[in-house]
Amino acid sequence: MPSFFKNKLKIPMVLFGSVVSILLYAIGIFLLFNCCYLLFFALAGHKKVQPLQEKVKLDRRFCVLIPAYRENEVVLESSKAALRHAYSGDFDVFVIADGLEPETLQELKTSGVGVLEVFFEKSTKGKALSAALGMLPEHAYDIVAILDVDNLMGQNFMQEVNKAFNAGYKVVQAHRTAKNMDSAFALLDACNEEINNTIYRKGHYAIGMSSALIGSGMAFDFAYLKKLLQGIGETVGEDKELDFRIVKDQEKICYLDQVYVYDEKIENAKVFTQQRTRWIAAQLEFLEKYAAEGVVQLFRNGNFEFFNKVVQAFLVPRVLLIGVLGLFFLSSLVLPVGPSPLFWAVLLLMLSAALFIALPGRFYRNKKLWQAILHLPYALFCMVKALFQIKKAKTSFLSTPHKVKAVSPEV
Repeated sequence: MPSFFKNKLKIPMVLFGSVVSILLYAIGIFLLFNCCYLLFFALAGHKKVQPLQEKVKLDRRFCVLIPAYRENEVVLESSKAALRHAYSGDFDVFVIADGLEPETLQELKTSGVGVLEVFFEKSTKGKALSAALGMLPEHAYDIVAILDVDNLMGQNFMQEVNKAFNAGYKVVQAHRTAKNMDSAFALLDACNEEINNTIYRKGHYAIGMSSALIGSGMAFDFAYLKKLLQGIGETVGEDKELDFRIVKDQEKICYLDQVYVYDEKIENAKVFTQQRTRWIAAQLEFLEKYAAEGVVQLFRNGNFEFFNKVVQAFLVPRVLLIGVLGLFFLSSLVLPVGPSPLFWAVLLLMLSAALFIALPGRFYRNKKLWQAILHLPYALFCMVKALFQIKKAKTSFLSTPHKVKAVSPEV
């Protein structure tokens, strides 16, 4: 081929290589930020938190709400367990019954559990909670505690939440933890939740920021929750919507790391995929909804907490992040452009450090931990599959099925 034509072809190839290199460096910087964010808050999660200082001594009246969507067997166990909870003040337990059998409703009422029936064409947890609060007397309760249908309150849950309200908080998140780790997937899910607890709850709260909500094991001032739920709509992530609304009000969310609520963990890939589909759909929903407002809140109102919630919506889900970094590392071994293999290796090392630091030490004593880690590639496959099912989360209520389970001992 004449040199003239070779030079003609060389210019577009060089230009293409430059564009690809710039794109890879841009992606690298974004993923570096992801790793730095996770590592910083993983380390912050080990900072000692000062004990709460109660401003008043008052036993507030609790209303425990348990939304139940077609979970007849599980709700009987969890609601009766809630009734047995020890608290020095007054409290009532209500099941928000959505699609429960008449026999279940009757047994709940007989056992002393209040029943608030709701009917929706498309069910969502946010709408169920809003409807339930509208059925309750306006000034009968001070605090609303929200449990998932499979949740069991740990010892002194209400007592410690009450102390946080006595210290001046209007929103409290307890430490939700696994009540079952009897399969590799359940243990992997339990590890994921504890890492979330360290980074997004304990780490943030330790440096004076708001904890993130997690959807259950949380408590609100009754009147404030009623206000927050106005116009909640059909979002698939009502806890994230509440997060944004609370930080917009510049209210602090308290995190009680030593106060437990036991939660059933996912045992198989099908349910894992379904749950992650809902989570990814919620993340994308709020990224689209609040990205621009996050910048406005930061520069106009100085609301860094709101901006931080938007930043969290930009972060790549961790299991996907592991796969993405691994893919770029392998690609860099053959591609002559973009960051070097060393750069991607450092990012993988930073991410690994963040995850291992954030995971509580007691998990390393569990002999099944490494078996669970071997399921990470399958979990990555499930996450990729979830990405292609996001539209499904917007058209139907992807509830997570539950089983009756006893609380497992500490790992």
